[in-house]
Amino acid sequence: MEYTQLGRTGLKVSRIVLGTMNFGPQTDEADSHSIMDAALDAWHQLLRHTANWQL
Repeated sequence: MEYTQLGRTGLKVSRIVLGTMNFGPQTDEADSHSIMDAALDAWHQLLRHTANWQL
């Protein structure tokens, strides 16, 4: 897994993130949990939860 520094925070995060903007309106709760569980199993550390959130 490749990591990078998150802005000037000093935090190291995975270069691969899971966008979750469509969870809820287009993906039901059970499927959302399955997707997040699979991502966590693959060591993804950062869940991006909105299109308006900027790094």
